[in-house]
Amino acid sequence: MDRRLFLQLSGGSLFAQSWKGSPVMKAGFADTDITPEIGMEQPGGYGKSFHRTLHDPCKSRAAVFDDGRKRVALVGLDALIVPRHLVLSIRRDIEAKCRIPGANVMIGASHSHSSGPLGMVQPGEFDGAPELVRKLAYEQSSMADPKYLKLVHERTVEAVCKADAGRSDLMLGVGSGIEDKAAFNRRFRMKNGRSFTHPGQGNTDIIKPAGPIDPEVGVIGAWKTDGKMAGVVVNYACHATTSPGGISANWIYNLERVIRGVFGEQVVVVFLQGASGDITQVDNLNPYVQPNGDEYAWIVGGRVGAESTKVLFSMHRGVLAPVDALSKVLRIPRRKPSKERLAAAFELARKDPAKDKVDRTEWTFAKETVMLDYLIQKEPVVDAEVQAVQVGPAVFVSNPAEYFVDYGLDIKAKSHFKYTFPVELANGCVGYVPTEEALSPSGGGYETRLTAYSNLVPTAGREIANAGIELANRLTPGPVPVPAKATAKTVPWSYGDVPAQPE
Repeated sequence: MDRRLFLQLSGGSLFAQSWKGSPVMKAGFADTDITPEIGMEQPGGYGKSFHRTLHDPCKSRAAVFDDGRKRVALVGLDALIVPRHLVLSIRRDIEAKCRIPGANVMIGASHSHSSGPLGMVQPGEFDGAPELVRKLAYEQSSMADPKYLKLVHERTVEAVCKADAGRSDLMLGVGSGIEDKAAFNRRFRMKNGRSFTHPGQGNTDIIKPAGPIDPEVGVIGAWKTDGKMAGVVVNYACHATTSPGGISANWIYNLERVIRGVFGEQVVVVFLQGASGDITQVDNLNPYVQPNGDEYAWIVGGRVGAESTKVLFSMHRGVLAPVDALSKVLRIPRRKPSKERLAAAFELARKDPAKDKVDRTEWTFAKETVMLDYLIQKEPVVDAEVQAVQVGPAVFVSNPAEYFVDYGLDIKAKSHFKYTFPVELANGCVGYVPTEEALSPSGGGYETRLTAYSNLVPTAGREIANAGIELANRLTPGPVPVPAKATAKTVPWSYGDVPAQPE
């Protein structure tokens, strides 16, 4: 088919005619630019790294849904994390400027490792610490930039208020598909009885993956009454670590390119990251040379975008009501390092890894242990918000963690909603939250190491999951749009109602 004709049919009059008279509700979509400056820190590690080139823009992406009774907003940031203080300040401004209750706004980070400096150490976080700890935090660790925090705050408020102001009568649909070849569990059971993260291709000590993946691609689509698509929300579980080179939204950029390539450049794509604390694009069982960063970004973004497009083509359009939101703030203690471990960490952290003969990995974890000790003294118990945002028959259930996929699958299994979409790294960040098994002697992997970033007690994951399930099940799913029933035909097709004809 000619591409121009295809685009016309997929976004123009043919679909508009077939949907004429379909029920609608109000919704709005908008995005704003949050691309960091060259020279700003690149987040994603335990040390400092700086951006030197630009690959593609980073965005704040917003969708607002209005059932005539309540409004809710879903926000996806092309960002590593979104710190709690930033979420609270953004919500306050959204509520003041466009009257959407802050409690009805979910803000999730895509976990792009090629984005701007919103994490890890926050400005002023270690101001009261001893000199050594301040130096380790501010000079030797990845750190958020006050200028960039301000930009993201302003542009996210702008995106939500712009989406809200642009609400119009839209036809909505929901569905899901399966993409099981773009993401892989990066943890493996090994012959020594433990689990390793990224044990390496061809490692003969690998027994099997230590966990599953979540292949579901969750999709909400919104069309104008003329048949042109206005926006889409996509939920999928895979680390945004493809890093195609330079500043980038990561594979989400290619997800957007695929959807826009089919439905038009006007489409706003809101991406919300699934439970992917142990899920990445890397297939450790692949016997061949791995793709480079740009190829990986296309594989994941392209495949998830293609699956999203398939779902959009087949979903029925109508009303996704009601909309609602519930939330709960858990108070979860941090894990404490032993006195012996802490003493050894201080001794090692005082050394200079550039001059002294020390193992860089061990020095990094020692640095993190020293920083954690200060955080425990300052804030031994942390806030972890769990939120459920309903859009008709779909519910988005948040957690503020790099959340292991087992918990996301459990939330889906126990939710009353047919379409249940876990959203990690939303409304704050508490670091990795592994399963209790991963934190046991048979577990392991760097996600389980105590750091200033990841340090909650082993029961945190289950507590967060239970809270999410409870909130989701306090809501009542709305109906899924379905087409009108066909009128029964008693007269068959004349060409079909003929007997076999012998020669």
